[in-house]
Amino acid sequence: MRKSIQLLDATLRDGGQGLEDAFKNNISNSYFPSNIIPRIINLISDSGVDIIELGAIEYSKEDKKKFAIYQSIEELSKTMPNIRNENQLYAGLYIGPDTPLNNIPEWNPSLVEGVRVILRYSELEKSLNYCAALSKKGYKVFIQPMLTMRYTDEELVRVINSANEMSAYALYFVDSYGYMQNNDIQRLFDFYNSRLNEDIRIGFHAHNNMSLAYSNVLNFLNIDTDRMLIIDSCSTGMGQGAGNLQTELIIPYLNHKFCKQYKFDPILEICDILEELFPFDYLWGYSVTRLLPAIYNTAYKYALIMRHKYNLTFKEINHILLNMPNDLRSRYTTENVEMLVYKYK
Repeated sequence: MRKSIQLLDATLRDGGQGLEDAFKNNISNSYFPSNIIPRIINLISDSGVDIIELGAIEYSKEDKKKFAIYQSIEELSKTMPNIRNENQLYAGLYIGPDTPLNNIPEWNPSLVEGVRVILRYSELEKSLNYCAALSKKGYKVFIQPMLTMRYTDEELVRVINSANEMSAYALYFVDSYGYMQNNDIQRLFDFYNSRLNEDIRIGFHAHNNMSLAYSNVLNFLNIDTDRMLIIDSCSTGMGQGAGNLQTELIIPYLNHKFCKQYKFDPILEICDILEELFPFDYLWGYSVTRLLPAIYNTAYKYALIMRHKYNLTFKEINHILLNMPNDLRSRYTTENVEMLVYKYK
């Protein structure tokens, strides 16, 4: 069976942000050695994956290249291989609409062609205008409404209308905290599909807090549609929180079910590299610590900090998450977690 599906590998981007997150919260000092990043990029390219996300873009006073986080699109684009497969698309992700648009050049062949932009919920209009401006500069824009489940129907219509107006490359729904169920996948797809221009791809970014990423992605892939679909994955599932759909898990399925021809060996080489570098059972993957916030539709960092900084038991964490105010669930802050722990004790 042939179907219009693209696979986006986000190992360096989501994995790098996961490493930075662990570093900032004093959980780990792990990072990508400088010689490893080009090696991973070349191996992903060798696999034939359709879209390769090279990292994130965020202006900072600190040098974060060891987390595949770059100061500018020019700096990120320098990591592209010298020899590129013309059928592959290279991309980077803007962590919000913060880099001044005047500092972002018009697209040219020396730069990644794809840009993903995380929509900031508190600045939705600014984020959408930012996406539209990048589209006018010639980039293929992927719109990422992080934690899509928090959006009202009216807000999603606004996002969809904006995607149509700017002729976005793709519009995603994003399971940021890993609690979406199969019925949520179908509902969001139907909502998007009935309103989105036919040439705009629908993408799905899954997280694995409840071990549902693979199941949810299979449900997404098997929806009866002629629309082009994009799914995201990372080698070993490396990523923020419990991590993402594993590239090594989905490639055999895509090759068998949808007649794709992705090469498996390069991905397994990446898995070997990552297993040697990082204790991924600790940094990402299923754990009770990552499960509990997903049960309550809550940001995973709450439980992570309660467990590793405050040494709370699972029972204590569960009690706090069960009873915390709903308006705190979607956005983690250190002040919020301190207040919750203090109130509990």
